[in-house]
Amino acid sequence: MPRVTPSRTPDTATPRHTEAADAPDAISLLKRDHQAVKHIFELFQKTAKDDLDARATFVRRACEELTIHAMIEEELLYPAAKEALDQDDRPDVEEAYIEHFLVKVLIEKFVTLKAGEPGFDATFKVLSEMVSHHIKEEESELFPKLKQSGVDLAELGKKLQRRKDALNSRVPKDAGDNTMSLH
Repeated sequence: MPRVTPSRTPDTATPRHTEAADAPDAISLLKRDHQAVKHIFELFQKTAKDDLDARATFVRRACEELTIHAMIEEELLYPAAKEALDQDDRPDVEEAYIEHFLVKVLIEKFVTLKAGEPGFDATFKVLSEMVSHHIKEEESELFPKLKQSGVDLAELGKKLQRRKDALNSRVPKDAGDNTMSLH
């Protein structure tokens, strides 16, 4: 199997800092985040099983990206969605909160679970499957409803970008798993 090095993480695909004034609308920003994390999942799968450093780095990056993404959605997107959507569409938001909770439980496991240990790859596989399911539902159900709701997606995108930038500034570069320090 070819070696995939951590230097190929999608940092260039998802800039760590974007001026809020240049921020995409909320849905475009979140879809960009979705693509970035799916790319990390793909890189992990292409990485040799014995390349533990690369595998650990991809897991760390995915956990950091997912933690920040979940925080901006829970702090800004979901409250805006609950306010903008009809009562019948609000269960989509409640389900998203539950899915985030489950993803955070798996992320928490990586605080002690290290590459090469039993359960490491399986935990990351389950995490990637859960996130892929969540992405599919958000993009096919919640996002179209938000577009139709009349919520100001441009302004929401600016708020999401500002919060994302603030959270990203707190993640030390190449300093190990920092997901728990963001809360």
